[in-house]
Amino acid sequence: MSTNGKVKVIPCSGMGKVYGLMAREAALHTASCLCPGQAETMCLAYIVTGDAAAEAGIANQPCITVDGCPAMCSAKSVGAKGGDIKAEFKVLDIMKLHKGAKPGTATELTADGWSIVDEIAVKLEACILDIQREGR
Repeated sequence: MSTNGKVKVIPCSGMGKVYGLMAREAALHTASCLCPGQAETMCLAYIVTGDAAAEAGIANQPCITVDGCPAMCSAKSVGAKGGDIKAEFKVLDIMKLHKGAKPGTATELTADGWSIVDEIAVKLEACILDIQREGR
């Protein structure tokens, strides 16, 4: 895993839940399209299972976690394994701003869901740029 100065964006696994899908899609869109030179995603499963390369990739590195539910698995796991968490995003908090929105299912997002994913990705991008600018 890389310690290349890129901000690590680590979404929850959230399998079987639409909010987990939204967290993963937002992280992927941010790292691959909005901030490819400044950010990269990492697989939470490798971190949780104690993969040495994954742990080395987050140790003392700037990390942003994106969690889909109140269990906060990404934030808890990244913090426990030594990641320097600069920001924690909670999809549920953002969903509160979109009362009545129907984001989709655990396997497929609706137009509402993709719109909210884009909103989350823009917030992630702003956070990444702030972290890079401040050298945190």
